Amino acid sequence: MTDELDDDEARELRASRILQAVAAIPRGRVASYGAIAARAGYPGRARLIGRVLGDAPNRPDLPWHRVLRADGKIGIPAGTRSYREQCKRLKAEGVTVKDGRVPMSAFGLDHDLDRAIWGWPGG
Repeated sequence: MTDELDDDEARELRASRILQAVAAIPRGRVASYGAIAARAGYPGRARLIGRVLGDAPNRPDLPWHRVLRADGKIGIPAGTRSYREQCKRLKAEGVTVKDGRVPMSAFGLDHDLDRAIWGWPGG
């Protein structure tokens, strides 16, 4: 038996770690794709987060809507059903969304999600 995983196992492990990091984003807060990648152990792999979220089975408990671009913009094309759904969900949690952008200084998690989740003021 080797310590190496086959491609399918590695893919499943990556997806699991990423989905766990997304699930840990508190209600009313957002995180960038890059911050999620770093938290999941894949720094510099922000695009991987979008791919995993896009491929994830429909899970009502997964707060996919809390993941944004680093500049606070929604990463889904404006005007699409998913874009409108993301705006709606964020606003329902008290997150300000204006022109498809969330002020990260007010709602964004620190790049260190462990510190943000366990020690964020007011969170």
